[in-house]
Amino acid sequence: MPLTDSTPVRVTAPDTPIRTLAATVGIGYFAIALIARLPYAMIVVGVLTMVVDARGSLAVGGLTSAMVGLGTIATGPLIGAAADRWGQRPVLLLATLVQSAVLVTLVAVAYGNTADGLLLAVSALAGATAPQVSPMSRARLVGAIDRMGLDAGARGRLQESTMGYESAVDEIVFVFGPVLVGVVAIATTPAAPVLAAAALTVVFVTAFALHPTARTAVHDHGTAQREPARAVARPGILVAAAGTFATGLFFGAMLTSLTAFVAEGGFPEQTGILYGIMGIGSAILALGVGLLPRRFALPWRWIGFTAVLLIGAMLAAGATGAVSMGWALALAGCGIGPTLATIYALAAARSPRGREATVMAVLGSAVVVGQAFASMVVGALAESAGAAVALWAPVAAAALLLTFGLTNLRVRRPLPREVTPAP
Repeated sequence: MPLTDSTPVRVTAPDTPIRTLAATVGIGYFAIALIARLPYAMIVVGVLTMVVDARGSLAVGGLTSAMVGLGTIATGPLIGAAADRWGQRPVLLLATLVQSAVLVTLVAVAYGNTADGLLLAVSALAGATAPQVSPMSRARLVGAIDRMGLDAGARGRLQESTMGYESAVDEIVFVFGPVLVGVVAIATTPAAPVLAAAALTVVFVTAFALHPTARTAVHDHGTAQREPARAVARPGILVAAAGTFATGLFFGAMLTSLTAFVAEGGFPEQTGILYGIMGIGSAILALGVGLLPRRFALPWRWIGFTAVLLIGAMLAAGATGAVSMGWALALAGCGIGPTLATIYALAAARSPRGREATVMAVLGSAVVVGQAFASMVVGALAESAGAAVALWAPVAAAALLLTFGLTNLRVRRPLPREVTPAP
């Protein structure tokens, strides 16, 4: 029976936590939370496609797409903090209402006789009002796990599996979101994906907001048990955010340099396929991170899987064709997915009580910042120096991620999170 209040759940056997979590939140929750993430994945590429069609300028299209990301960066942590303060449900419902209206307005502005400046402003607003479904879903599941009355070891394993699942879902959405944009645009018009994103927001983000799991947010514990906002700046959270920033750098650098590589090689139509190889492998390995033995501790997983990512990035830098690039990206995917899931699991364990949504939003925004920055810098590098040089940018990003992983070893272990005891 899905969770409808704050009553803790007792787990009676060591092999039942995952099934108990699924029964607690309800199987339907996972489908709703997955589809509710699709709109944002569609908007970034959908806006680019629509604006290029409407304005006939790739430069303007690229700027509007970048403004969506900048808008999200500016307000993502604030939306997460608002959810921690007032609860997820009212924040999500307000964001859903505003964002759907902004997306419809964006279509009208793009095809209207308006200045590019207005188009860029509305695009930034579209990103700024994006409902933070991914970090809020993580916060909900962390809250649900805390109420299950598990011992520290079982809770840690379940959190790792859950963060792995969430990371895999993000990978799946951001790999197939652009594919959905292409299919809808070809079947109808270039504006259709943006309007479809607005419709999906109204239906599925609203369903996500109204789902009973919204009550698992730590907001329900009361103000007295919520740690101060400054607790989010503790070293363990900052180094985790630095890790997701470096992960974003890798994603942006890899996609941009890969685009240049396939263009120079004369097979640009294979960009999506090659990048999808990395995304699919990343998602599969992220799902399995919770099955790893507990003695392979989270800080060492960060280092170990990032080392795999670094090797894959170096092989990609030396690739000579589509086949060698595909193998390199497959290996890189085996590293990046588990690394991202590990960082989120570390952040979940270190999150100040009552600030889970804020922490998850900060980490998610750091990914977007890194991706936007790398796309801009590596795009200019590829244009001036060529793909062979640009392909070393993902290597640098992976090396930076490894450096942050080593830095994480010096972070003092946090005290165990307080868990509501089972009756």
